[in-house]
Amino acid sequence: MNTTPSNPFAAAVSPPTAAPSNVIELATLGKADKAKSKERWSGAVMDRGHSIVPTILLWGQAKLGLTPDELNVLLQLISHWWYAGNDPHPSKETIAARMKKHPRTVQAYLTSLEKKGFIRRIERFKVNKGQDANGYDLAGLVAQLNAIAPEFKKVAEQNKLRRRRVEKPAG
Repeated sequence: MNTTPSNPFAAAVSPPTAAPSNVIELATLGKADKAKSKERWSGAVMDRGHSIVPTILLWGQAKLGLTPDELNVLLQLISHWWYAGNDPHPSKETIAARMKKHPRTVQAYLTSLEKKGFIRRIERFKVNKGQDANGYDLAGLVAQLNAIAPEFKKVAEQNKLRRRRVEKPAG
């Protein structure tokens, strides 16, 4: 039986004491940020939880060679990645139902993501009951995002300089 709660902030799940070196620690939302999010999205939406998705993953989709369905699978995995050091482990069936795809199709996307180096599947087993849903190590995704981050930073800095030149008063 999977004991992961449906609410990622439930007291039964405790964060690990130290994150592995391949994981970027992210701060949780403070009260002011939660209020802003509820103002933007509504309380009914935000009360169901949220996921932190680096913008560079969305902007870099083509550069990373991710198909729309592969990106969707990554987003599904990320939505289960609640704490650094705790690999997400949704079942293929869960992901498939959310995407309106067959579990074998999702399995093919996971295989592709693994071949491209974005994820690493980790077999998980229930005590005395056989195999459980795989876990997914996202260190490859983090590494690939870190690899393209300097390019995006350089473009942002160039755009900032261009904007300053255009906004500079004549004279």
